[in-house]
Amino acid sequence: MHRLIEELYPICRSITGDGVRDTLGIIGQNIPLEITEVATGSKVFDWEVPREWNVNDAYVKNGSGERIIDFNASNLHVVNYSQPVNAKVDLEELKQHVHTLPDQPELVPYRTSYYQEQWGFCASHTLMQGLGEDTYEVCIDSSLKDGSLTYGECYIEGSSTDEVLLSCHVCHPSLCNDNLSGIALLTFLGKALKKRRHLRYSYRLLFIPATIGSIAWLSKNEKNVHRIKHGLVATCVGDGGRFTYKKSRRGNTEVDRAAIHCLQHSNSDYLVKEFFPYGYDERQYCSPGFDLPVGCLMRSPHGEYAEYHTSADNLDFVRAEYLQESLELYLNVISVIEGNIVYVSKNLKCEPQLGKRGLYKAIGGDDGQGDRQLAMLWVLNLADGKHALLDMAERSGMDFRLLGKIAGTLCENGLLEVQKD
Repeated sequence: MHRLIEELYPICRSITGDGVRDTLGIIGQNIPLEITEVATGSKVFDWEVPREWNVNDAYVKNGSGERIIDFNASNLHVVNYSQPVNAKVDLEELKQHVHTLPDQPELVPYRTSYYQEQWGFCASHTLMQGLGEDTYEVCIDSSLKDGSLTYGECYIEGSSTDEVLLSCHVCHPSLCNDNLSGIALLTFLGKALKKRRHLRYSYRLLFIPATIGSIAWLSKNEKNVHRIKHGLVATCVGDGGRFTYKKSRRGNTEVDRAAIHCLQHSNSDYLVKEFFPYGYDERQYCSPGFDLPVGCLMRSPHGEYAEYHTSADNLDFVRAEYLQESLELYLNVISVIEGNIVYVSKNLKCEPQLGKRGLYKAIGGDDGQGDRQLAMLWVLNLADGKHALLDMAERSGMDFRLLGKIAGTLCENGLLEVQKD
């Protein structure tokens, strides 16, 4: 995952343009992607797909011809979606077009101007403070013209047409946690899912520009979104912060419960947040006209870590071990969703005789054996056709994975059966 981030890091991405296409091309070397182009001017609910933006070069030169701000050094140096410009300005006018972070003077900020025609640069505050009166050459070699918005989706077929939606945004340039980490996680999650022999659900992985991308996708797929039974938005999963889960708008969906259960049994610090209508694309999936069961599973939330939307969100900030922990958590949540089955006991009147089946073991000093024994009794008691396995885990306070293994053992011994639809 970290190597994939390294490969994607230099590409200048935006909500449209060749950077997104190049990124999707690399993802497509790992998992199969269907690419969709939505033409400039297309109406997508209350929005309109903007003109396509591409940039070849951008710089600010001092009077000696030295590039003091250089797009080739970092694509964060140009305000995303800047219109083309080639002019000479004095220091006062230059400062009106350069964004800095006075509280983080050595860092370069990330700024955008998607729906306003203007131009600008980003630089460290220290650099700008050191500039003197001079004539500065400013150049942004960019294009804004009719084209399209591009997104990719990977569909992994399961035994049901009911779907799990997994979504990440692909519009940010050289920012590793937000959101190359989400791109890498979903890519490797897709690789893992494709290797599975049996999936209850079908999976749809979306690689989309933020906001306008999810709005465009929902607009084009409105008739089919009823198939989405669970969903997660993946972002900011490569830093060392505690895990954070933001609930869906409904707040009590199965994916909410599954994510919270996995966090409770993860032996990691975590935080659960109620839904609020700001953040990433979960706010589009959870808009009242759709109200899909989609939450957002991340580590440090947007805006709550110092490196957010700055040049410090780099290859050193995201770590392979943090990516691995995040991937394992996502896989655990999917395992709960996949395994949340309703069982029915074949002995509803009193407990079955476990000893004659070799299932009742003496509880001595083996705490693990005691847990298994108690789990067996919980499963047998709640296997009444009204409780799925996640209900049992929440009621008992026990780990879903343990109860799942116990349920499998009881089925093998003829004591349980899966409830038929």
